Amino acid sequence: MEFQQRGLGVRRRVRAVAGTMAGGLLAVSLATVSGCSSQTVADERPGAAARESAVAVLHRAADVLVETGSSRVRTTMETATGGTRVSIRGSGAYDFEKRLGRLRLLLPRDATGAAEHAPITELLASGALFMRNRGAGIPHDKWVRVDTTDIPDGNLVTGGATDPLTAAELLRGVRKASLVGEEGLGGALVRHYRGTTDIGRAARVASEGARGSLAAAARGFDESTVPFDAYLDGLGRLREVRHRFTLSGRADGREAGQGPDAAGRREALGVASTTELYDFGAPAVVELPNPTDIYTGKVGSPQK
Repeated sequence: MEFQQRGLGVRRRVRAVAGTMAGGLLAVSLATVSGCSSQTVADERPGAAARESAVAVLHRAADVLVETGSSRVRTTMETATGGTRVSIRGSGAYDFEKRLGRLRLLLPRDATGAAEHAPITELLASGALFMRNRGAGIPHDKWVRVDTTDIPDGNLVTGGATDPLTAAELLRGVRKASLVGEEGLGGALVRHYRGTTDIGRAARVASEGARGSLAAAARGFDESTVPFDAYLDGLGRLREVRHRFTLSGRADGREAGQGPDAAGRREALGVASTTELYDFGAPAVVELPNPTDIYTGKVGSPQK
């Protein structure tokens, strides 16, 4: 068994893929530029003696977070296309019991090194995403509300960060997983699991708050199977999860027959979304906007 010491940062591996993504915060970014393997692992939570399969441990990850209450969050969403790597980074806090979170997203700088877009504030709620300072002609003091059950990817990537609890709920669809080994992560000993999850299966067994968004993603993605790496501590708490999504015509908002691949081959874009959870128990104060603070006009493309 291999033990590796890792810092707070994440190891990022993004596949270079062709294509572009229209709409959503990723469009803003693109415009700017082994150890031992086992199927089982001991449950080391205090008082527990049972041994569980890797799949069973991952299926419970979302429930454990809800029991934990809240935590601080760091997110990274990366894509690579045309030899250019783009990253959107976020930080904030999340209340897993109330299913409410607040993130501050930093978009990448342009080719000259200047910041092209001010940080975006996002509020995450069950079935909804609220964004402020999104741009595209929206008043600075107004919020944009997005129904995450009505967008093709269920907001797994559109908002520039995957909702932390939805990221854990996605693990309910795991069919195959293995324990890679134990590692040090942020000062804690964690177990590293690797496998694949199925969006459609996750949607069918997800909690009520995540079911609608994951069902939308199951309909919108051509590839329902999502590779992942997940890191859980001895209490079963998810410390980090990295999903690797593949988007194509339907998931990025294009219709078949549009773009350079109109002759038949559909474009694909690889997106790696990483969610880090730490400082469990830290308060997550989230107040949703009043109806009068929500922008009701037409929302244009953030590229303009």
